[in-house]
Amino acid sequence: MQNVIAEDRPEVGLSVVVLKTADRKARILRILAPLGVLLKDGMELYVDNNNIGRAYFTRCFSEGCYVEVEIDEELMRILRAGKAAVFALRESADQDRVGIPIELTGFGEGYDALP
Repeated sequence: MQNVIAEDRPEVGLSVVVLKTADRKARILRILAPLGVLLKDGMELYVDNNNIGRAYFTRCFSEGCYVEVEIDEELMRILRAGKAAVFALRESADQDRVGIPIELTGFGEGYDALP
């Protein structure tokens, strides 16, 4: 798990978790964003400055709103090989996206250590 904040917007932070499902048949990337983000735009993922894609918020609770993505073989390969990722989201329609950096160094070793 990583808890990170935007370098230029310290009030905007994310919690990022990678997990294996209980049946070990799926791998999930789960991102918790703060309440108040623009839900309809979803969140974009960039790895080493390459746009990997966009995912949409699935639900919100009192602690924030979640994006969940199943990690397929291609995304796992990208995350293992990457050095840095940026999650980009918007707080409102009239604002630019806020980019929140995530360090990927050690991702593969950390994932392999999961039970």
